[in-house]
Amino acid sequence: MHLRSIKMIAYCGLLCDTCPIHLATLEQDEANQHAMRVSIAEQCSSLYGMNMMPEEVTDCDGCRAETGRLFSGCLKCEIRKCAILKNLTSCAYCSDYACERLTAHFSLDPGAQTMLEKIRSERNTPHN
Repeated sequence: MHLRSIKMIAYCGLLCDTCPIHLATLEQDEANQHAMRVSIAEQCSSLYGMNMMPEEVTDCDGCRAETGRLFSGCLKCEIRKCAILKNLTSCAYCSDYACERLTAHFSLDPGAQTMLEKIRSERNTPHN
């Protein structure tokens, strides 16, 4: 997978365009959307210890969206706040990479680390 083919990558390396929360936002069928939000709430509870109800799964246009809708978990995210404060497009470009927050995040989402490592390696690779 080439990074240029991915539309939305969160600061932390998660793929927003494949995120269940973003996909639920895009879902047009209300019954399907509700079922997706039920599943997301269950996942948030089991994976992250968040006691969340389906109606608390808010719409999200992606972590790096400057305007629009943002999931409540992303809105409160300390990694996101730090990247914005440092004016970064990705944590991959941070001089403090990989900080304690990211390391803790990677233990829950190893794919995010893989993505950030790929970004870090591509930034040092000449492009034709």
